[in-house]
Amino acid sequence: MQSDISAEQKMKNSKAIKFLNSLNSAQRKKTLYEFEDASKTKWHYLPGATWSRAGIQIHELNETQKELLFSLLQNFLSEAGYSKTKRIIELEEVLVQLGGSSFVRDPEKYFAAFYGNPERDSLWAWSFEGHHISLNFTVLNNQISMAPIFFGANPAIIPIGKRKGERTLDKEEDYGLDLINSMSASQKQKAIFRKNAFFDITTTNAPEVNPPEPAGIEMKDLDPAQQNILINLINEYLSAMPSELALKRMENLKKEEFDEIRFGWAGATKLGEPHYYRIQGKTFLVEFDNTQNNANHIHTVWRDFDDDFGRDLIREHYRTSEHHSR
Repeated sequence: MQSDISAEQKMKNSKAIKFLNSLNSAQRKKTLYEFEDASKTKWHYLPGATWSRAGIQIHELNETQKELLFSLLQNFLSEAGYSKTKRIIELEEVLVQLGGSSFVRDPEKYFAAFYGNPERDSLWAWSFEGHHISLNFTVLNNQISMAPIFFGANPAIIPIGKRKGERTLDKEEDYGLDLINSMSASQKQKAIFRKNAFFDITTTNAPEVNPPEPAGIEMKDLDPAQQNILINLINEYLSAMPSELALKRMENLKKEEFDEIRFGWAGATKLGEPHYYRIQGKTFLVEFDNTQNNANHIHTVWRDFDDDFGRDLIREHYRTSEHHSR
């Protein structure tokens, strides 16, 4: 573990501190928790009005505080990840236009919660969460863990209005469809492990997940063009992360588990009909489903078997702390 904090990480820490210091005492009490607080691993992708969460909601902040929060979020995500997050939040307004309740479909009912204090702690975490978004960051000195990552889109394709035809999470869907439809009959026999799509991601909002029973076709059984599609698909999920972290994750996948990564499919193989896929390696799981609302409602998630909510970083922190205390 490196002991010096990088300039980039100092910037992230300073933005977190600046946001927290902008809060009054009542707001800060709502926002800041002990690192081990049980709420840290309680997450969901339901609307903020229907699932109680720890943290402060956007509508409870003044304009300056909102700007500081979104600046922090932008700093912890890639440009693509931040854009995706903003577009998903904006879909709340589309749902109101489609007849949804403005109380439930509220773009300001997203929560920010902090665990540990970035001003004094080398190990701390924070989350940003609400309808169809759950972003969980853990920081140890100059290292960041980001998982689980949940993004959803309803509607996945906007059916009416000025934004008619606009798609959110389209690359996650299109790469998956391209891959399954590029396969030969024998490859599809391996890849398609279930006739009907699951109604939702199978891991739902579990605080910790174990590897499911392996299903689907292995990377080594794909031809080079198909492997390239699968790599592009994995990169699309990683692209929400800052580029340095995303590159490191992909390098590790290629080094440690590349040939054994599996792609499994369930349901229809064309847009507009219910479909589901998963990508599974030794260390991670991706799930995608588009089944609800006549297959116009997407859920996606990236899970790390050992490092959800920074568990690997936490173990490293305590190992190092024990070492230094001897």
